[in-house]
Parts: sequence; C-alpha cells; structure tokens
Amino acid sequence: QVQLVESGGKLVQSGGSLRLSCTSSGRTSNGYAMGWFRQAPGKEREFVAGISWSRPTAYYGDSVKGRFTITKDNAKNTLYLEMNNLKPADTAVYYCAAKDGPGIYQESSMYTFWGQGTQVTVSS
Repeated sequence: QVQLVESGGKLVQSGGSLRLSCTSSGRTSNGYAMGWFRQAPGKEREFVAGISWSRPTAYYGDSVKGRFTITKDNAKNTLYLEMNNLKPADTAVYYCAAKDGPGIYQESSMYTFWGQGTQVTVSS
C-alpha cells in the first residue's frame, strides 16, 4: 500500500502562484509513476501532470502546459506541483495519484493509489 497526503491548496487571485505538495509513505520504490489530477464540480477528473519516480521526464495536460511544473524530491518522498499564472478555470480539487510501473498515463483509472485531495480556488 502507498499512502498519499496532499497539501498546499488555498484561495489565490488570478495570475498568482501556488505550490502543492504530496508526501508518499508505505510501499514505495523507484518503479512507479505519480501524477496530479484535478476535478472541478460537475466535471470529470482531468490529468494535470505526471512523472516517473526513476526518470526525469514529465508530461502535462494541454491546459496547463507552460504554466505548471511537476517535480519530485526522492529523498523526501514528496511530489510537487508548481502552478503559475493561475486562472479561475484552474479552480478544482487537486489529487495526487500513484501507480505501479514507470509509465505515465492520462487516464485516472490507471492509477491505484490516491490522496484525499486539496482545494485550489482561483478568484477573478
């Protein structure tokens, strides 16, 4: 089992920045991938960004490319999402997710472990 705990969500003004963190514990290894998803009210869960724990390559959803950056600190077992130039459309609950294997997928069904989510609200 892998436990994921997100933090960092809050109310921010449009154009502002925010950093989310996700700390993992439990069964961890270098052979898994992690990602950030988000879900706004009435909408499906959306892939935001993903990264393999053992590889530096990151992938992003089209709506956040150039504004969001996903990074990881292997020593701290922590995943980050740096969000810049935030827009009201970024308002959502942001979830951290993990899966076995290094492959990164945009489908939420491919991820086995999920955090509880953290609310990000961007005011106009």
